Amino acid sequence: MTPTTSTTTRLLALLSLLQTRRDWPGQLLADRLGISHRTVRRDVDRLREMGYRIQASMGPDGGYHLEAGSELPPLLFDDDQAIALAVALQAATMAGAGIEEAAVRALTTVRQLMPSRLRHRLDAVRFTAIPNASHAAGNSVSPDVLMTLSTAVRAREVLRFDYSSPRRREGAVEPLPPRRAEPHHVVTSHGRWYLVAWDLERDDWRVFRADRITPRTPNGPRFTPREIPGGSVRDFVSARFKGSDQVDTWPCTGKVILSLPADAVLPFAGDETVEDLGPDRCSLEAGSWSWVALAASLGRFDADIDVVGPPELTEAFGQLAARNAATASSAKSW
Repeated sequence: MTPTTSTTTRLLALLSLLQTRRDWPGQLLADRLGISHRTVRRDVDRLREMGYRIQASMGPDGGYHLEAGSELPPLLFDDDQAIALAVALQAATMAGAGIEEAAVRALTTVRQLMPSRLRHRLDAVRFTAIPNASHAAGNSVSPDVLMTLSTAVRAREVLRFDYSSPRRREGAVEPLPPRRAEPHHVVTSHGRWYLVAWDLERDDWRVFRADRITPRTPNGPRFTPREIPGGSVRDFVSARFKGSDQVDTWPCTGKVILSLPADAVLPFAGDETVEDLGPDRCSLEAGSWSWVALAASLGRFDADIDVVGPPELTEAFGQLAARNAATASSAKSW
């Protein structure tokens, strides 16, 4: 701590330290904060007056211990904590776990307790949670990037950014021009963050991975928001994850009969439709992003399969069989 450190900043630092471990020797706190042991005692008294229950122990190894209080004292958050709190509570409002109303009330209460500077940062973080979208494992996004994207969405300003796409030709050294897009929604699902935007160069909707975005400044001009296809950002993004343009359904769906009892298929069917046809047969309606992918996914049941339809699925099984035969032949030649 420097001599010009404000009392509020010092109290916040002291409280953060007390929350990280069970017991803090007084001299160790003084050394960490760069203040005298006497100032530590005064600051502890201030926190007690604010409602924090801090116990002190006597003796040469005496120190301080923060206990859980029965009343909610004034809240002290730094900027990163404010962003984390906004993200957590907003996600909880869409969690589908019966806590949505409580999360809204909690977010409102916390917002009212914050100073205007932190309240402004909290309000800037807005996103949509999509609980059922299918994609790979989560990624890490900088809070500053998340803040920049959310702010651009709220301000309705064209976003300029670099995008590190894996589709770029390997070994390319020429820098790509910045992307330009009208940001409409920040969404999250299963730990991954996305920006839904109208791509001005491609004149179409795009779903960008936020961890690949590096914003540029300044932003572009303001724009008039467009209507998301289908009217729902959740349905639109879920559809894109399934390989569909707009409708939240698989573009390729088919029906087969499996030589397995229904109760053996149901645990692995997910959102697919299973119909019991007897002790050793059942029908299965399933979907995927392509016909060959659908045929391959049905092979996971390790059973005889009869295709009910459509013809494209039958053709896909033929293509898959040819590929598998070629792979087996290639392996024998090694």
